[in-house]
Amino acid sequence: MRPDILIIGGGPAAMTAALYSCRAGKSVLLVEKENFGGQIADSPRVENFPSQKVISGLDFSSILFDQISSLGAQYELDEAKSIEPVDDYFKVTGNFGTYEGNSVIIATGVKHRKLGIEGEDRLLGHGVSYCAVCDGPFYEGKDVVVIGDANSALQYAILLASQCPHVDVVTLFDKFFADDVLVKGLLSLRNVTITHNMSSLSFNGDGKNLTSVSFENTVSKERTDIACAAAFVAIGQLPDNDRFANLVELKKGFILTDETMATKTPGLYAAGDCRDKKVRQLTTACSDGAIAALSASNYVFTLDHH
Repeated sequence: MRPDILIIGGGPAAMTAALYSCRAGKSVLLVEKENFGGQIADSPRVENFPSQKVISGLDFSSILFDQISSLGAQYELDEAKSIEPVDDYFKVTGNFGTYEGNSVIIATGVKHRKLGIEGEDRLLGHGVSYCAVCDGPFYEGKDVVVIGDANSALQYAILLASQCPHVDVVTLFDKFFADDVLVKGLLSLRNVTITHNMSSLSFNGDGKNLTSVSFENTVSKERTDIACAAAFVAIGQLPDNDRFANLVELKKGFILTDETMATKTPGLYAAGDCRDKKVRQLTTACSDGAIAALSASNYVFTLDHH
């Protein structure tokens, strides 16, 4: 039986949309390509979500997933490749199957930005990582490098400093673009070395595993190799919405919506980090998901009563 609302994604926006849709009495199917939780699941400490003093992103995601499962939300692990309107419903095609929904909410989040340098793809999973929470424990007791200058990079470095004898933090510019509390926290750690004005050149490996990262000083042009067992890249995120460009309007890759989360296609909504907006936080993702679900529920109600 075709669900009322099909949600593409599995992060906080998607799961909040599922929560509100289920509470509105609608049948829900989530199609998520990897695992539920989205990028917040990688965060070791969430301290800015109302009612929770401190919770790990993974715990937050698990609680939310249990909540929507208990309300009857169904899910499929598949990557949605395209959306096609058919009469008064939508057909979503994935790698493994096709799915239908009377209304669709896109909540695909963002993906990690890559450096695009030699050895990055080859050594991914063999020392090169975009997630210190997932992969940091594998390098306990070993020296590591963090590349990046904003909140995620500093969070990664602080976490890794508790597990590794030495952490090198390398930034492209001459300063950090992170919250003051994180900068102060990082500067207080004795086993962290900070190097600014460094452009990444290559990830170097001995056979299959990373052994060092090469950098060039953007001022002096001097080349430096930093030996390490792992390098964690945290240089921002990119949207991944081109596959939906036939039905939505994009701005720099992000989906344009109105305040009801509606796209230019009736019955199709977007929520969370994948849409064009100023603030991308856990709370705003949940807000988007709630609004999109209520909008989609109203749309489905009008379909049913035509």
